[in-house]
Amino acid sequence: MDARTTVEQYLTALSNADVDTVIRLVTDDFSNEHTSTLGSSSAGRDAYRERLPGFLAQFVALHYEVVDLITEGNRVSARYRLTANFDGHPIDIPGVMLFETRDGLISRRTDVWDSLTFLRQTGAVDERPAR
Repeated sequence: MDARTTVEQYLTALSNADVDTVIRLVTDDFSNEHTSTLGSSSAGRDAYRERLPGFLAQFVALHYEVVDLITEGNRVSARYRLTANFDGHPIDIPGVMLFETRDGLISRRTDVWDSLTFLRQTGAVDERPAR
């Protein structure tokens, strides 16, 4: 399977809360990096499998809308909009995921999104800009 197809299937599986398919699409040594202050990284397929159900339970009706997908060899960049319901708050957060694939599986994912947008949409911080 080519890198683009793998990433498309991965994002679809995440949007469908299909843990088994998500896990089937990553390598044993999968690196799941989050650059956001609120994000939490993990290393290895087993660690990812342990954490994924909790993530999906927190983000009810999670959906990744792919806005743009760029493929270069085994690397894929996906600009997305994440929508979900978090603790009773609807959220809509833009972000970018950078993927590396190996042998038809995702070996590395780097997720870049804005923590402040999330905090504002969930009511954790005031919407007004600081003065």
